[in-house]
Amino acid sequence: MTTPQHPPFPPRRPRRGPNAEEGDGRATGHVPAFAHGAPEGRPETGHGHGSGAEGGGQGAGGGHGHSHTHSHGPAAPVSRHLRKVIAAVLIPFAAAVVVGLAVLWPGGAPAHERTGVGFDRQTQEATVTKVVALSCQSVNASGGTPTGDTSTAEGSSAVQQATGECKRATIRVDTGDDKGRTFNEIVQPDQSRQLHEGQKVVVAYEPSAPKDLQYSVTDINRRLPLALLAGIFALAVVVVGRLRGLMALVSLTISFLLLNFFILPAILQGSNPLVVAVIGSSAIMLIALYLCHGLSARTSVAVLGTLISLLLIGVLGSLFIGWAALTGNTDDNTGLIHGLYPSIDMSGLLLAGVIIGSLGVLDDVTVTQTSAVWELHEANPTMGWRGLYRAGIRIGRDHIASVVNTLVLAYAGAALPLLLLFSIAQSGVGTVANSELVAEEIVRTLVGSIGLVASVPVTTALAALVVSADRPTAAAGAAAGAGVAAGAGAPARGGRGRRRKR
Repeated sequence: MTTPQHPPFPPRRPRRGPNAEEGDGRATGHVPAFAHGAPEGRPETGHGHGSGAEGGGQGAGGGHGHSHTHSHGPAAPVSRHLRKVIAAVLIPFAAAVVVGLAVLWPGGAPAHERTGVGFDRQTQEATVTKVVALSCQSVNASGGTPTGDTSTAEGSSAVQQATGECKRATIRVDTGDDKGRTFNEIVQPDQSRQLHEGQKVVVAYEPSAPKDLQYSVTDINRRLPLALLAGIFALAVVVVGRLRGLMALVSLTISFLLLNFFILPAILQGSNPLVVAVIGSSAIMLIALYLCHGLSARTSVAVLGTLISLLLIGVLGSLFIGWAALTGNTDDNTGLIHGLYPSIDMSGLLLAGVIIGSLGVLDDVTVTQTSAVWELHEANPTMGWRGLYRAGIRIGRDHIASVVNTLVLAYAGAALPLLLLFSIAQSGVGTVANSELVAEEIVRTLVGSIGLVASVPVTTALAALVVSADRPTAAAGAAAGAGVAAGAGAPARGGRGRRRKR
């Protein structure tokens, strides 16, 4: 004989679910079984062991919620109505991107005569075949020992070159018309790059120089370690990510192809860098997101959030680059580009770099926020868009903190040698920040960070609106009603509906 269970006295108020909307006036304990992937018209059988904490409280009829399901299938697709609305926005945008690619496609970078300066030199691969040590005094032009101030960098270098031990390296050219030709190069003791026998190097070729001076070592050949590291990276991505990882590698390859065959040549051909960057970034975004995450409403919302954030970054970047009078011509490389192609808008090139640089992190933020809102809706389909937005934005705040910190540290790490130079010069913070070289990085970092911060509420709001405005089918609605009625009419089980202490 079982002892009947009596309700507590005084009567307990139903516990509200953690995500119930304010002013709702009803508990959120009943989760329709069809919401977790059951076929339409056939409610999924749930396990009758969900506690009140899990279900969010009691049902309307006084029974405790026991419709907790364990389906782990993919998220149910949104209704046909919402798919039409999303397609009406994205299809014209994708068509405009395709038209832009066709109109601005350059067909290759314009040719120019080599200047022999910086990267604009003819290079070949070579190998160091022999290294011999010898006195620096026997190979340097100056005969006497320097007696100047050795506390300076110039004085210390002069003393080392006069009294130190140098090296004579014999280098063999391995590629090109002069394959097999050898030449000698003197390595000073204070040089940062020291050569050793068997080392693979890159040599520059200057045909107009005297024959014994036509070749010189410019860099180390790093192709083998870089290729090995890239192979390890690809293997790790595929092993951990499986099919998603493989699709990510494919999209990464397509992104590099677009950058190499569209964005860079189109800018060199004289097209507006900002327009080229917007079209190229949009194409990369569409291909990467849909290829990696599938053709779905969830991905489409992430695309819309990314697009809005990119537009904000473009507007802010254009405004502050012009206001701060940033030219984009701050070092030898940009100076060489401007010298070879004077028609290129260097400030527009700077803005294009800001947009392209922000795209990768934006994808991460928007996809994560959209997935979070979708999963929240799957866990509790009764939540309205305000509840979904509040829950999603709490996740987004943690994301904002980590992403902004990552972006700032990435730019600071890239500019670390420059920051060291300013530290050595003992310049004030205001002086350092006012210089164009640093101001350029500040504008790049802050504009990109503002776009990232804005992408969180924008994408979260879009996802919450889309997923809460979904119109379920009639069969699904009938299944939901049947599930709620069954939950309301279920007999109460002693103690099962109480919140468990954790």
